[in-house]
Amino acid sequence: MRFKFAHNNLNVRDLDKSLAFYEEALGLRETRRIEPQSGEFIIVYLGDGQSEHLLELTWLRDFDRAYDLGDNEFHLAFTVDDFDAALVKHKEMNCVCFENPAMGIYFINDPDGYWLEVLPVKG
Repeated sequence: MRFKFAHNNLNVRDLDKSLAFYEEALGLRETRRIEPQSGEFIIVYLGDGQSEHLLELTWLRDFDRAYDLGDNEFHLAFTVDDFDAALVKHKEMNCVCFENPAMGIYFINDPDGYWLEVLPVKG
């Protein structure tokens, strides 16, 4: 029996704002959407166009407060082929929340406060 990653989910308060952020910051684009007639939720899957792994953003109509991220000790990680240019872009977007030059990584915040790690492609 073999398992393979399919997607990670993040719940978001403002779907349009989140979609714009993920496209601008990380180049992720919508691959499909689930939108029931009831309008109680919208699920949007985002892809990077290179891997099969998807990011699922879920908007819940009746959720009326910021999500409790606890200690925010979880994160998603993205590699980038031009680390220095990415860092400049993210600083211009004012979304860098933590830098660790010794490890050669940094983190950005999405509109809901989720941490996203950015690291250079190895090798």
